[in-house]
Amino acid sequence: MELKQKIDVLEISELDKFKENYFMTQKPVVLKGLANEKVAGQSWNIKYFMDKAGDLEISVFDNSNLKRSKSTYTRPDFKMNFGDYLSIIQKDEKTDLRIFGMNMSKQLPKLKKDFPCPKIFQGMLGNLGLMFFGGKNTTVRIHYDIDMSNVLLTHFGGKKKVVLIAPEYTDLLYRLPYCTYSLINLDDLDFVKYPGLIFIKAYECTLEHGDSIFMPSGYWHYMTYLEGSMSVSYRKLSPSLQTNLKGLMNIALRMPFDKMMGKAMGSKWLASKEKIAQMRAKRAIYNLNFS
Repeated sequence: MELKQKIDVLEISELDKFKENYFMTQKPVVLKGLANEKVAGQSWNIKYFMDKAGDLEISVFDNSNLKRSKSTYTRPDFKMNFGDYLSIIQKDEKTDLRIFGMNMSKQLPKLKKDFPCPKIFQGMLGNLGLMFFGGKNTTVRIHYDIDMSNVLLTHFGGKKKVVLIAPEYTDLLYRLPYCTYSLINLDDLDFVKYPGLIFIKAYECTLEHGDSIFMPSGYWHYMTYLEGSMSVSYRKLSPSLQTNLKGLMNIALRMPFDKMMGKAMGSKWLASKEKIAQMRAKRAIYNLNFS
């Protein structure tokens, strides 16, 4: 796997290039300065959230739950006090605890005005602001978003490493059928078991406070919090009707079917999906070698 694809960077003065050169062409880009003139860009850090919402009860995901790596479920593992969670992630220590997809409108309505959806990304989904929190070395498994929407992710309070992989490499990533994730561990690549990884080219960048990254529809992403910090995502429908229909099918049919079969067949269902993923990767490798 090569992490050498250069990702473009747009400064605040170049945002007029975003729609035509990146959104319409579905090309990832890092945007600088979107949050500078907002409260979030000036004030958001862990202490700010402690002061403003420390008493909130929040849902937490635990990466040490091994069942999660082999499941399509996205339910949190437990609830806890927000202030206590923030105290954990502000330490210079590894933690497996993360907050995933906190709905700002419902849980942090007073803070949503600190960073509303940027004008360049407004649309039908523009009011849905989701927040994500993690501590040092907290990771988010590689996946692409099930609804196939475009994502604008803005980071605050520290550094976060982002790896992006284009949809064209989906079979080589050993995607499991009926869901949007892979069992590949990007921190421990096994090229013997998963030889398709050799052919993949990926983008890698590090977001700092106030940086945004545009992730086009269907792009795989793998996140690592390098420091205790937080992100906000806004979503926008794809310019492709076919892609939007695929997202609708994922939510309405494929994910419910996968969950139903997982409950009915247990480990046998996962084993069958792994075989299909291996078969598809072998076919993709063959096509690359003999095309």
